[in-house]
This record gives sequence, C-alpha cells and structure tokens, in this order.
Amino acid sequence: MLRKIVFFTDSQAREEVTVFDTTLRDGEQTPGIAFKFEQKLEIARQLSDIGVYTIEAGFPASSKAEKETVSAVKKLGLEAKICGLARMTKADVDACLDCDVDMVHVFIPTSDIQRINTINKTREEVLSISDEIIRYVRDHLNLCMFSAMDATRTDWNYLIKVFQMAANAGATIINVPDTVGVISPSGMKKLITRIHREVKCPIDVHCHNDFGLAVANTISAVEAGASQVQVTINGLGERAGNADLAQTVMIMESIYRIKTGIKKERLVETSRLVSRFSGITIPPTQPVVGDNAFSHESGIHSHGVIKCTETFEPGIMTPEMVGHRRRLTLGKHVGRHAVRQMLVEAHIIPTDPQLDTIVEKVKAIASKGKRLTDADLYEIAEGTMGIELNHKILALEDIAIMTGNHVIPTASVKAKINGNERIYSAVGNGPVDAALNAILGVIPSRIQLKEFNIEAISGGSDAMCHVIIAVEDEHGKIFDASGTGDDIVLASVEALVNAINLINRK
Repeated sequence: MLRKIVFFTDSQAREEVTVFDTTLRDGEQTPGIAFKFEQKLEIARQLSDIGVYTIEAGFPASSKAEKETVSAVKKLGLEAKICGLARMTKADVDACLDCDVDMVHVFIPTSDIQRINTINKTREEVLSISDEIIRYVRDHLNLCMFSAMDATRTDWNYLIKVFQMAANAGATIINVPDTVGVISPSGMKKLITRIHREVKCPIDVHCHNDFGLAVANTISAVEAGASQVQVTINGLGERAGNADLAQTVMIMESIYRIKTGIKKERLVETSRLVSRFSGITIPPTQPVVGDNAFSHESGIHSHGVIKCTETFEPGIMTPEMVGHRRRLTLGKHVGRHAVRQMLVEAHIIPTDPQLDTIVEKVKAIASKGKRLTDADLYEIAEGTMGIELNHKILALEDIAIMTGNHVIPTASVKAKINGNERIYSAVGNGPVDAALNAILGVIPSRIQLKEFNIEAISGGSDAMCHVIIAVEDEHGKIFDASGTGDDIVLASVEALVNAINLINRK
C-alpha cells in the first residue's frame, strides 16, 4: 500500500510518476559527446532494463545516422516505449514513423523571443501549425507528446491556450520545458498547478540546469501534478545539462514515497556505464552516485556511522539501495574509530598506543596534501607494529606492450598467481588500458577496476607520475593503492598489482 503524500496540502502530487529518459537525445547534445552506434544500443538496453518508461532515442530527421540509430533502438524489442523527436513538419514526423517509434515528440517555440527569432511565426501561426501536425501524428500513432519550447518564458495566458489546443488536437501528453533553466521551484509549482487545473491532459516536465535548479524544478512540477519527468543519466544535456535521473528518482522514491518503476539498485551501475561512454567523469561529490556519496573521513562522522549508519547518512537512502558501497576514507580529519575499523577488516589488530601512533602518522602525511590509500595505511601500521604482512597473491614477472598509430594497443603479461605461472594478453584503448586489462585477465577471481587517477609530481616530459587505482572484489569491497615512476604504464601496473594484492589481506 503506497503511503499518501503529506508534505503539502495544496498540491496534486502523484503516488506514481513515470520516467522519460532523453540521454540519447538531449544528453548527446552535451558539448563534446558523440556516442558510438553500439554504445547507444547498450545505453538503450540499460535504460529499459532499469525501468525507464520511455526512451527518447534521437532526432531521426537530423541525419541519416541518427535515423538508423533510432530505428535500431526500436528493433531491440525493449520493454520501454521508444520516442523520436520531430519539429512541426510532416517530413520530420515521417522520419520518426519510418523508424516505427511508439511515440512522436513534436515541439515548437512558444516564447516571443524564440518564436520571433527562430521560426519567425506569429502566435496564431504557431497554434495553426501545431494543431495540424499533432493531428497528423495521431492519424498514424496512438502516442504524441507536444512540447511548447521555452514554456517558462512564454506568456502564461498564451501558453495555456497553446496547451489547450494541443490537448484538443489529440496530444496524449504535454511537455513543459524550462528550456534555459530560468524558472524557480516556486514559480514552476505555480505554473504546473495552473496548467493542471486548466488543461485536461497529462503533464511532463523537462528542466535544464543553468542555475542548478533542474532537479528542484522537476520535483516542484511533480508536487503540482506532473505525472512524468524528463531526465538524463548524470544530468547530461545542453549547456549545464538536464535534471539528473538518479537524483530525481531518489528524491521521489525516498523523500516523497512516489513510485517511479526504476530499479534503484542499478543507479550507480548505469551512471558509470554512461560516464565511460561519454568520457565525462562523475564528480566525487555527485549526489547518489558519486564516489563520496557514502564516504566518511571526519572522525566524528566515521565514529557515528560505524555505530549507527543513520547518524550521518539519510537513512531513507542507503548505499545498498542505489548499488553503492559505504567507505571510510583516510585524511587529516580521520579518527581513531575509522582507522581501527579499516585495520581490523585487514586482520591488523593494533594496541591502543599503536593505534594512536598510526593515526598521528596518517594525519601528518595527509596534512601535507598527500592522498593516502589502503596500502599506505597498512604500511604505516606494519612499520608501527613491527610486523610484516607481505603475502602476495600476484607477483608480476614480465610485461610487454605493443602500440602505434596503426596498431591496436596490446599487452602481454607473465605473472605468478599463488606461485603458479600464468601468461595472458589483452588489447585496450591505449597502452595503459591494455596493460591493466592484461593484469586483470591473469587474475582468476572477479575483480573490477573502479577508479584510476594520475598526477604529475615533477615537471618536464620525463615527469614522475603518481597513479592511484581502486579495485572492487566480488563481494563489493573496494581497495585502493598507488604506484609511482617516470613510466606511466609501469606506474599504473604497479598501482593495480598493489591494489589486487591488498584483497588477499582481508
């Protein structure tokens, strides 16, 4: 039984809201992003698998390649509905129909500034053109979304008239875009409340993030009666992007108890997939999916979380809920409880005086700006306690790398795994990627590379580099280690080998 919304008394908030994802359309309009054909298909599969209701697969009329992609996405036979974008022309609509889409999303500028400067049409012409094209779509399809482009800067009286026309012409859902991200959450709530009252049609909302308000405006729209939200993975999109799927879904699911149909435990997985394909790194502080979302360094925070996770976490959103992991991290603010916990997990049990010394050394190193890894902590502990825990599952004996401008980067490694020699070869996007793939391939257990960071620690073309790598074992535990040298490939290999060997110290 769904719990009733009780956070506001004057709203039309829904108990269920569908998710319309436009990563493949607006998300790909992010400057510098161009997904490959196979990547688009994989993203579409992932979106459907996690429960996205509608996927905007692209803009078929924009190019032959785009049309082929939208058609291919539709042929995947996904559970999600497939939508194509079209301007208010029959040719654009026909391009969508040729792709056999489930829905056509038609749009036209309605604000004076866009209407005059982009299409040079009068208000009455916009109404007439839209009426004709919406009816044309409905003659061929059951589903038609109508967008009043730049709705939030459109005269509201005229906007209502436009939406009423769209509903009468047969639009099955109307979209309210905050095209340049200028409305406030309170303004959005007022606008959607009025549209919901005066237009008899389901409401969808598409918010841009120019002022960082895309998610807040989307939630305000839901409070006021919107029944569908447009989002992208990692908030990708034009300029500053769109409302982020993970944040929007978790706010609705956890705070408002609104069902979205999204498999929340796959949010981190999906975010990382799109990050890898887009080449845009997820900021550590990104809500829900960022590396720091459930990481704790401060002594007070770590102590509280060790005792009760809800002391310094929302509680209504746990790391497991979104496919994440909780981490205690090292830094100048770290406390005794966190350090002890991290050491105990590696079967290192210091006395209280030894623990005090270890914590003091960790803080001293961190205060100089150095990032400490798990391997650094263990070395500090071993030195302080006078012990040696040097059993290594992996001993690298040799590595050879072949690369060039007409050669696929390939790496071959010879290593001993618990004393048994193994040889493995792998290819990659570059020499570093090939080398790391080869190292991972020689390991019998399932280990995933989760993080790779590199920084120069001296100047010049022969600069020394410091590489930090994090790996995740088959139980979801993350270990990180570093490597340093004047060869970026060998430093990266050293870091990965060190990180893999940490797993054996559990």
